[in-house]
Amino acid sequence: MTRMKHTVLYQLIVLGFLMLLAGCGGNRPPVMDASADAPRIFPDYAGVTIPAGIAPMNFNVDDAEYVYVKVTGSKGGEMEAHGDYARFDAGDWHELTERNAGGDLKFDVYVMKRGGEWHRHAPFTMHVSDVPLDDYGVIYRKIAPGYETFSKIGLYQRDLSSFEETPVIEETAVEGKCMNCHYSNRGSSRQFVFHIRGKNGGTVLRKGDSLRYLNTKTPETAGNATYGYWHPDGRYIVFSANRIVQNFYLNPEQNIEPWDVVSDLIILDTETDRIITSPLVATPDCETTPAFSPDGKKIYFCKADSVIMPAEYDKLRYSLCSIDFDAATGSFGSRIDTIIAADAIGKSISLPRPSYDGRYLMYNVTDHGTSPIHHSDADLWLMDLASGETWPMTELNSDRSDAYHNWSGAGGWFLFNSKRLDGMYGNLYLSRVGSDGKATKPFLLPQENPLKYYSESLHSFNAPDFISDKISLPMPEVRDMVKEGRIVNVSVRK
Repeated sequence: MTRMKHTVLYQLIVLGFLMLLAGCGGNRPPVMDASADAPRIFPDYAGVTIPAGIAPMNFNVDDAEYVYVKVTGSKGGEMEAHGDYARFDAGDWHELTERNAGGDLKFDVYVMKRGGEWHRHAPFTMHVSDVPLDDYGVIYRKIAPGYETFSKIGLYQRDLSSFEETPVIEETAVEGKCMNCHYSNRGSSRQFVFHIRGKNGGTVLRKGDSLRYLNTKTPETAGNATYGYWHPDGRYIVFSANRIVQNFYLNPEQNIEPWDVVSDLIILDTETDRIITSPLVATPDCETTPAFSPDGKKIYFCKADSVIMPAEYDKLRYSLCSIDFDAATGSFGSRIDTIIAADAIGKSISLPRPSYDGRYLMYNVTDHGTSPIHHSDADLWLMDLASGETWPMTELNSDRSDAYHNWSGAGGWFLFNSKRLDGMYGNLYLSRVGSDGKATKPFLLPQENPLKYYSESLHSFNAPDFISDKISLPMPEVRDMVKEGRIVNVSVRK
């Protein structure tokens, strides 16, 4: 028995030595000059700007049997990766990016093609921003791009410094119900809300150590709370109260058109479980996708004149508007200001989102409607809130839908959902707006083996947002509240 153990140990040592030899240079390419052709990599990370400490930016190389990559920092340090794709050690990657904040990483890519022939491509670079991205991660709903039924669905959070993805809640925990429209207060795990639809449906509200399940539909309001946004002080949440229907088309470029039968604005007072309304934002027209200004004194939203639906669906266009809000009294202002009129631009605006420093407002522009994720023409626009100047973000927009954008807490970093890969699945991209108002080249959320992950994934990353720390919900309590219908009915403040 002792001799057998020694034999096995010897074999393991020899195997380890051979693997170490291969890793230390056994599969390194010969010395050669770089060609003029750039490597065809997936994702396209050439020229992107990344935050230090981001998860390793692994990539696949087209038409390569074997890949060797050497990364050199302009401020010092280097590392390498080799295998069937470029896979970087997380610890070494983090050390290199943090050392080179404000500098560049140069990637020398060698590929071995069929037959064992080596080829060295022209190098490419990534810039490492000296502006940190301090959020823990991102949160999103993963959902298949089908619309009448759904399979597995859930809210998930992803650590931005690694590839770790963990569920916040999955439909298996609430007996196959749909969940949607999740919102946190500037990324806080302690002020977080999401909706559950179906029997015993309601709104799960997490605030500090309190967890409540609310029925936000009242006899006086148009529908359940839907699209929401927290007031910075954490007491109020502004929602649109919608009744939504869907049209389906045979056009592969646009197979669905959700629209509002009615939509008003309401504010939930989380301290009293009461709804605040105003006749100015509860009209026969549609008011939707609201967002508080960073100081909490204004609500941005979109408003459309009524048209005959669905016959005139392509005439439904939303203007960008605002109304004041007084947090001391919990009341809407006395007038609506139109910031950009839909008639003036012949387009429809949706999803206004102000940066938390109050400098910019990012929003979507489409030909019509209020669901940009379903419009291939959906582009992101940016407004300077001080000057009122506005412009399309041409440096990042694609010929597919670019939508569902949200800002990080600081530094100009933001994320958005785009269908640019295949026109069907929405994937998560990150970028940063600089002091000149221009966005950096967006990069696809890193994955350990990107080509395998994105080619095999059957889910869209829906409504992504940043989270400053990891969310942990008491799942037995959530499950019991939903299953037993332990719901609190809100009332309208008189």
